[in-house]
Amino acid sequence: MASRDMIVGLDLGTTKVTTIIAEVDENGTASVVGVGHRAAQGMQRGVVINIEKTVEAIKGSVEEAERMAGVQVTGVIAGIAGDHIRSINSKGVIAISRTSSRERTGEITQKDVDRVVEAAKAVNLPMDREVLHVLPQEFAVDDQKHIKEPIGMAGVRLEADVHIITGAVASAQNIYRCVERAGMGVRDLVLEPLASSYAVLTPEEKELGVGLMDLGGGTTDIAVFKDGAIRHTSVIGLGGENVTRDLGLGLRTPFEQAERIKVEHGHSYNPALDAREEVEIPGIGGRPSRKVSRKLIAEVIQPRMEEIFELAMAEIRKAGTWDLLTSGIVLTGGASQIEGTAQLAEEIFELPVKVGYPTGLSGLMEAARSPVYSTSVGLVLYGMNSGHALDTLKGDESKVFSRILRRMKAWFDEFF
Repeated sequence: MASRDMIVGLDLGTTKVTTIIAEVDENGTASVVGVGHRAAQGMQRGVVINIEKTVEAIKGSVEEAERMAGVQVTGVIAGIAGDHIRSINSKGVIAISRTSSRERTGEITQKDVDRVVEAAKAVNLPMDREVLHVLPQEFAVDDQKHIKEPIGMAGVRLEADVHIITGAVASAQNIYRCVERAGMGVRDLVLEPLASSYAVLTPEEKELGVGLMDLGGGTTDIAVFKDGAIRHTSVIGLGGENVTRDLGLGLRTPFEQAERIKVEHGHSYNPALDAREEVEIPGIGGRPSRKVSRKLIAEVIQPRMEEIFELAMAEIRKAGTWDLLTSGIVLTGGASQIEGTAQLAEEIFELPVKVGYPTGLSGLMEAARSPVYSTSVGLVLYGMNSGHALDTLKGDESKVFSRILRRMKAWFDEFF
């Protein structure tokens, strides 16, 4: 079987597991060749709570994508979320290396950049937490600030402002275990809102200042960008699943039926609806079906969506990044598809709001055009951008091990 260069994105959501397989050609262009989707029952608020059910969902999603692509997946770039995620901004300072003792300044090299980022990374963390990402925001050379690319410049002192994202080691380890038991390796573990940003945000939005809200099943993931760099990340433990449960209680109907009603007839903005518009709800236990107003459905959905948006706004304000949102808010994720959601968000935030759809890949993108696939598409784009996640799939097991796999195994071996 001929080798094919692939990148595989695996989004482990609370309500669904999605897989995107992309083939990368010799020009570095990626095309979607496989898409997979399975309902998830082993996750809660972005965290694994049942290994067996999560493994089953991973296998089903990946196998569906494999059949479409005609390849066997050996490694994935997996997403991680959950309200255990924490982020901080940190600063590092170093003296720039000089090639000669007679020189008054030195030329900044990649080695200097790596050193200053490593210095910024030196923060005290509890033993149960692990650094997932260290993302440079900007550099300063001597008295010159707001530098994005310092390599090649001359100076004595190099500073770096970085954004550090951490997560619970146990949560990361459980994702690693589930993927391994499904017969694959983890090439990298990526924060989900960071991944989604690669699929739904434009460079112009990131430069001007934008907030991304990924409305998933169990969590709402937040990321704020300004001047092309990430400034804040956080996770709220509420999502579309909470809306479905509210509907089930309000309409006295099972969860599965409430989910269908939410998707097909749900609306987040009550004032936009006609009071005469009704939908039919099937009866349960032999009871006859009944008709309810769409406004009644919206009266259940809108308060929960308002709560999610108000918590997100409070989180961004608390981080001091609200004033950075020059271009507004971009919503994505499954719950962003509820009709009227962007309209409600605009009223609450008093900012421009739009729903973001994944872009950036060619091929079978029509099968992955929904906001449900924003994270898995973004994981593929992240892998292309990082340049270290490429696999050659030949039907046999890959021998490539990622830094995240080694990092988690080393931690586990040390403490257990």
